[in-house]
Amino acid sequence: MEVIDSRRFCLPVAGLTPMTTLDFPERLACVVFTQGCPLRCGYCHNPHMLPPRRGEPYEWQDVCDFLDHRQGLLEGVVISGGEPTLHRDLPPALRDIRQRGFATGLHTAGVYPERLAQALPWLDWVGLDIKGWGPDFDRVCGRQGMWRRNAQSLALLLDAKVELECRTTVHWQDFHLRDVEKLALSLADCGVRRYVLQIARHEQCLDPHYTVALSGTPTAHAVDMLVSRLTPHFEQLTVRR
Repeated sequence: MEVIDSRRFCLPVAGLTPMTTLDFPERLACVVFTQGCPLRCGYCHNPHMLPPRRGEPYEWQDVCDFLDHRQGLLEGVVISGGEPTLHRDLPPALRDIRQRGFATGLHTAGVYPERLAQALPWLDWVGLDIKGWGPDFDRVCGRQGMWRRNAQSLALLLDAKVELECRTTVHWQDFHLRDVEKLALSLADCGVRRYVLQIARHEQCLDPHYTVALSGTPTAHAVDMLVSRLTPHFEQLTVRR
């Protein structure tokens, strides 16, 4: 097997969570966050990760040093962001992780399907953000032309048979309950089998308007009733509050 020289990688690392049981299903993992994202979701609670920058080789080397000391303790590594597929060194970095004996996971909004396709051979699991159905994706993320890229990535992942979890962050500035139901049923019709609804937090949002609780916010009971209707359409449906 070809040995990768990880000292040449320029993946901008914004942070690292050393251990998690939530971000990589059924695996004890760490999360590496990359800097830079082209989207401007109003509810974004990591606005400091949005501005892009070029990484320095020592940043990925520091991650590798951390992983070398976690051999036998961690099962997997998730690359998150920001938007990891923004960076050309993502595929070789995933390959580097695999060669170190860890399972690989990726959190992505799927807005760079070509880069995602390059990364697929080195991926065990993907969490794909679905911010809305069709043009609603662009409305939620604040950028035009992104929903078609996301749709390409979804089709790519479904065809690849990689472990896939789709997730939607629901902020009631962006959605009504009927919108969530329409989106979920559309994904089920496409073949999505694992779906997560993440109820957005109101603190530390990119757009200050998203920090204000709306008077028409659905009750917890109304959300639970919606989940009951949607559950039969998926193998697994999870709500994270």
